[in-house]
Amino acid sequence: MKFIDEAKIEVHAGKGGDGIAAFRREKFVPKGGPSGGDGGRGGTIYVRASRDINTLLDYRFKRIFRAKHGKNGQSKDCYGRSGDDLYLEVPMGTIIYDEADNSIIFDLSQDGQTEQLCKGGKGGLGNIHFKSSINRAPRQFTNGELGEIRMIRMELSVLADVGLLGFPNAGKSTFITSVSAAKPKVADYPFTTLHPHLGVVRSGFRGSFVIADIPGLIAGASEGAGLGHQFLKHLQRTKLLVHVIDIGTEYPDTDSIVQGANDICLELQKYDEALFKKPRWIALNKIDLIPKEEQGAFVAEISVALKKGLADSSQIFPISSLSAEGTPALINSIMEYMSKLEEDKNESH
Repeated sequence: MKFIDEAKIEVHAGKGGDGIAAFRREKFVPKGGPSGGDGGRGGTIYVRASRDINTLLDYRFKRIFRAKHGKNGQSKDCYGRSGDDLYLEVPMGTIIYDEADNSIIFDLSQDGQTEQLCKGGKGGLGNIHFKSSINRAPRQFTNGELGEIRMIRMELSVLADVGLLGFPNAGKSTFITSVSAAKPKVADYPFTTLHPHLGVVRSGFRGSFVIADIPGLIAGASEGAGLGHQFLKHLQRTKLLVHVIDIGTEYPDTDSIVQGANDICLELQKYDEALFKKPRWIALNKIDLIPKEEQGAFVAEISVALKKGLADSSQIFPISSLSAEGTPALINSIMEYMSKLEEDKNESH
């Protein structure tokens, strides 16, 4: 299935049915009086989040969605049928924007969360509502109201606890494959990952967390180089960023490794200052490509250079996504961090 994380659509609620002016015409019932029924209510459009959907593909090619109109009123006091409501199913994590002023209408983060997008029009009144002691045969009726119309934009921001950040081929996809059941495409050329992947990581009986792998960034992404910034929004809901750095391929060029890490941070800051300020840990990947006797000294040298641009709470882990060396320590630390965040959240409540 093609991954689509943005869509613009037009939604039209149903028009209310018209009321009717009618009179009873029955044998042996003289002066039967008014009998025009009301029009039915127009269909309302709702948007509903579902955990069973992971893409906005359904809204990529069909751009206009209309709810059913209400039926007109009938004679013999018969009311028109209301139009059927329309429910638009979207993935959890979808944000709905109003195209008119770019404001957020809804943030659908819970499974089954349902919100009203456009209200259907009221049905018109039949002439039975206008009879009175001085108006025994009213011919007045009202037309149904138009339903609401809206232009909206949908943006999917995946729900994950941890986001992987780094250059193409830094080993992010291999890492998420080794620690979860996610199976992103892995190869030895840039931009193997073309859309986000989610994996659930379990740490024994201590719990689990969701990790997101997005396509790699490169220097100049803010100007559209590579895949640009288009997938960074999928990291905005994360609680922790893990910056995966390839130290094996460019060993022992410390300057290039540090410069590459700084380039990624700069692109992150250009995209969103709040995302840049999120807690960020470092995973020094492909440690298996460095001779055993030189690993300790080289990791220490890289760590000192990288610490200058990190918060004091940041941690650095030497790992190998391929051989799983060092990954248990990283996963356990992330699990402890998530547990601490949950405890703090519960205490604040």
